[in-house]
Amino acid sequence: MGSMLKGEGPGPLPPLLQQYVELRDRYPDYLLLFQVGDFYECFGEDAERLARALGLALTHKTSKDFTTPMAGIPIRAFDAYAERLLKLGFRLAIADQVEPAEEAEGLVRREVTQLLTPGTLVQEALLPREANYLAAIATGDGWGLAFLDVSTGEFKGTLLKSKSALYDELFRHRPAEVLLAPELRENPTFLEEFQKRFPVMLSEAPFEPMGEGPLALRRAQGALLAYARYTQGEAFSPRPFRPYDPGAFMGLSEATLRALEVFEPLRGQDTLFAVLDETRTAPGRRLLQAWLRHPLLEAGPIEARLDRVEAFVRDSALREGVRRLLHRVSDLERLATRLELGRANPKDLAALRRTLAVLPELSALLGEGFPLPELGPLKEELEAALVEDPPLKVSEGGVIREGYDPELSALRRAHEEGVAYFLALEEQERARTGIPTLKVGYNAVFGYYLEVTRPYYDRVPPEYKPLQTLKDRQRYALPEMKEKERELYRLEALARRREEEVFQALRERAKREGEALREAARLLAELDVYAALAEVAVRYGYVRPRFGERLFIRGGRHPVVERRTAFVPNDLEMDHGLVLVTGPNMAGKSTFLRQTALIALLAQMGSFVPAEEAVLPLFDRIFTRIGAADDLAGGRSTFMVEMEEVAQVLREATEKSLVLLDEVGRGTSSLDGVAIATAVAEALHERRCYALFATHYFELTALNLPRLKNLHVAAKEEAGGLVFYHQVLPGPASKSYGVEVAQMAGLPREVVERARALLQGLLARREGALEGVLERLLALDPDRLTPLEALKVLHELRALALGLVRS
Repeated sequence: MGSMLKGEGPGPLPPLLQQYVELRDRYPDYLLLFQVGDFYECFGEDAERLARALGLALTHKTSKDFTTPMAGIPIRAFDAYAERLLKLGFRLAIADQVEPAEEAEGLVRREVTQLLTPGTLVQEALLPREANYLAAIATGDGWGLAFLDVSTGEFKGTLLKSKSALYDELFRHRPAEVLLAPELRENPTFLEEFQKRFPVMLSEAPFEPMGEGPLALRRAQGALLAYARYTQGEAFSPRPFRPYDPGAFMGLSEATLRALEVFEPLRGQDTLFAVLDETRTAPGRRLLQAWLRHPLLEAGPIEARLDRVEAFVRDSALREGVRRLLHRVSDLERLATRLELGRANPKDLAALRRTLAVLPELSALLGEGFPLPELGPLKEELEAALVEDPPLKVSEGGVIREGYDPELSALRRAHEEGVAYFLALEEQERARTGIPTLKVGYNAVFGYYLEVTRPYYDRVPPEYKPLQTLKDRQRYALPEMKEKERELYRLEALARRREEEVFQALRERAKREGEALREAARLLAELDVYAALAEVAVRYGYVRPRFGERLFIRGGRHPVVERRTAFVPNDLEMDHGLVLVTGPNMAGKSTFLRQTALIALLAQMGSFVPAEEAVLPLFDRIFTRIGAADDLAGGRSTFMVEMEEVAQVLREATEKSLVLLDEVGRGTSSLDGVAIATAVAEALHERRCYALFATHYFELTALNLPRLKNLHVAAKEEAGGLVFYHQVLPGPASKSYGVEVAQMAGLPREVVERARALLQGLLARREGALEGVLERLLALDPDRLTPLEALKVLHELRALALGLVRS
């Protein structure tokens, strides 16, 4: 049966554990954290799970008929522990005491007040500053994919035609938790592949369709809303659902985002996002991420963004002023959500007050062109109502400013008079009894009491009722003290209740401005991003990109690499053609490829770019095939994966695509490699896309293609070995420096010498054989050969040629 609890003894369960088990069984997928005083406790097997997960000591809860394991966390350290538990994959149900212990008849009532899962958090302390998405995936007329950020109410989705498009879009948003429709959850092949690629929490929800549009998308929407309402309560309602089309933005596949290190570093270094993130507010940071995730395709909106950035680049006083003010702004977007859910605490309202005080200053700085919503009345209300530094919880008292609410003030005054009675009582009783050490004390067990030390016991008047004897003092009470004390408790409870009412009214008042607060959050986020991009541009010397038909970059740099090491800027000019980049392996070919893509990506999100000058086409997609990415789905060779990715590029690239290929054909024997690389180069040339192809196959540099251009990354041999210049120059590289690179990498000298000798022999043999083939060919007179002789000569020539390639 469900209500079992691991433990020993005949039972029955004591009432507290009975209550625990009832609540626990209502939320079978959750770990129930059960408030007992200052702790959240777990019992039975859950206690063992909690102790294991957090490395806590396991204790026991013992009643006369039953003993069970117990583990808990102190409520004041809840946030830190909850964050760890969520990361470990627990869903948490928080059961709080919902009545003060002193008012309870028997067992204190407890209720589950919040459900916490990684994808539905609204608690500031537990959330990352980034967007925190819950995703839902359903099938039907394609793949329906929807996202909900419960903390901001952002609610959107799209219908995708292929699984690879689904994975790309998921990777762009990196959700914290995913709901899978039953047909996917029950498909073991899909499940296994999915969990390898996205190791996030998978949860269940009813996929009942809602809204309009394609069925798969309506099912995904319905699931998100159902799950959010289950965890947040029925009151939750998101922003209006926004269908979007990934095709309206620059296509960035998962492989591209990874290879370019846009959000995640490949080897624990910086990312593009980290270089750009000079934002001052959390909504600004989320917006910057959204822009990076979906660069634009239309010149108009891009130029509009660049105009705003440029205004901040030119006016440093304005930029610094705005950034200084934004520092004082809190996360209005998430605050508005907590207001709507009735979850905002006194600290939240104080943060709101601080933010609203900044708006007029910002308006004054920005002038006419930037209309921030008028929230003056709400600001004044909050300033009048809240104390300077309110506590986290209303129940702690001392939230509402003195004099704001007449009823509360009257209760507080009456309470103070009650306390004054006890202070006066000490003086009065000392005088009356002549006991100089007599004092009034208070403790939780006896309430107020009078205390007399041993030397004066004989002076204690008969109406003093003894309460407690300690070794050198005794405690007493007077009948009227109890009455006054009861009155004091009553006033305290009334004041506490009144303060809660006043606070709730204040919260309702703020909630009514929800739309205006969201609008303000949106404008502040944009302002933040423009100012941040301008800050980056000024600090690191970026320039405003222009858009045109051909690509021209002068003095281009890699935005991330240049933050770490001295960087040699370089140029690139191309037009619907194929650029071959040759040069030794460590000279920086892939950096050159990546920097071109990053400059294009920055330009289309509306940022200045790291170059002296940049004119770019508007790219519809960036394709990359860089480095040997591990095959996540397992089992296929690197070469196979590489060929599949190249095949996708050749299928999907248009004349407006930017394609970066790095060392294609490496995973196979060198002859196959040359053949494949040549075929791919020709196919790309045919597609008329913008293609950069880094290779160490020199055979390619001689291809006879009209729109082929050769560049090489300079390296020069000097007495001490090879020097890389990381400078990109026209023309093919003079030779491959594999042997020199091997020497630099520290291969033993005799191995390097042997390799060098072999290489020279091979080159000589190759040249000798080549001459032999040519001489033989030139000596022939085709007109005099019989068909049989011709066939024989062909075989001989082929044998010579084979000797040449095999050498």
